[in-house]
Amino acid sequence: MNSFLAFVRKEFYHILRDRRSAMILFGMPVIQLLLFGYAIRNEISSVRVAIVDLSHDTATEDITDKLLSSGYFIAVENLSSSDELPRLFRSGKITEAIVFENGFGEKLGRENRAALQVITDGSNPNLARILLSYTASVVKDYQRTLGDAPAPGATGVAAEPLMLFNPELKSAYLFVPGLITLILMLVSALMTSISITREKENGTMEILLVSALKPHQIIIGKVVPYLALSFVNVVTVLVIAHLVFGVPCRGSVILLLLESLLFIVTALSLGIFISTITSSQQVAMMISLAGLLLPTVMLSGFIFPVTSMPTPLQALSNIIPAKWFLIIVRGIMLKGVGIGYFWKETLILGAMTVLLVLVSVKKFSIRLE
Repeated sequence: MNSFLAFVRKEFYHILRDRRSAMILFGMPVIQLLLFGYAIRNEISSVRVAIVDLSHDTATEDITDKLLSSGYFIAVENLSSSDELPRLFRSGKITEAIVFENGFGEKLGRENRAALQVITDGSNPNLARILLSYTASVVKDYQRTLGDAPAPGATGVAAEPLMLFNPELKSAYLFVPGLITLILMLVSALMTSISITREKENGTMEILLVSALKPHQIIIGKVVPYLALSFVNVVTVLVIAHLVFGVPCRGSVILLLLESLLFIVTALSLGIFISTITSSQQVAMMISLAGLLLPTVMLSGFIFPVTSMPTPLQALSNIIPAKWFLIIVRGIMLKGVGIGYFWKETLILGAMTVLLVLVSVKKFSIRLE
């Protein structure tokens, strides 16, 4: 029994002495708890809304003030016509629009019935449902402040919903573009991160050291097979998304493939970078899964809107490549926009790729030396 207790104490000592094990046991749960606790939020905040007031009366001003004073909405556009709304939604400048019908206050006073249209971005069905619920709640609250119940046959203030890009609010429109991003990130980065560490563990790194290959040639040779396989994955996933789930591609398929190729190169570069700073496949796999899976799911806007997260997490999301690619994929597939709407996201992914490649080549050169 004493020998068994001594063995257990020895194991505890070795685990706590190993920095990587201690980090996994104590650091990762804390990080995951904080990440999940702050990122998983059903409530919304700072919703960018456009107001189209065709009536300009006291009733529309009161509802607008009530909407903006709720703390959930920020008016970024005040328009006199709804013609500009499709462009604003495609560019991502707004996520909701409120359109008051002509003679709103007069109809409400005379007939006790008036309508306003609530337009939301249906490319994110979960967010669209929440926005509609919040807006309807504000409208009902305004209705209660009027004091008088609607007359028989009247509806009071009616909020009529309209979902752009996804009128049926199909969940596949949300999950399929996100899954494309997640699959490409994990498969590309995970498989590439293991490639060089496998050479180290198998003892074949010495062969590379004495070969005539230069560092950039070794890295390119490692990346090219995964690049081809990941591109095949893109085509396969897009075909399945269209044929099985009915997700359209309203924009240019060629542009989507080119942007996907850029994101694959970014993910592969990230995988190569991970492989240059690790010495074993196990560590590389752990970093790839723990360091990429959670941020990609939680901080990219895949499921939870980034604008509802605390400011530090919003800032952190900017270094997540999946966030920028997800904007591009949804823009092309669901909104049918071109490069003019997401050229900034494309430049950011390109800059990330160049930076990761340069750092990886430099660190790999130092290791070879």
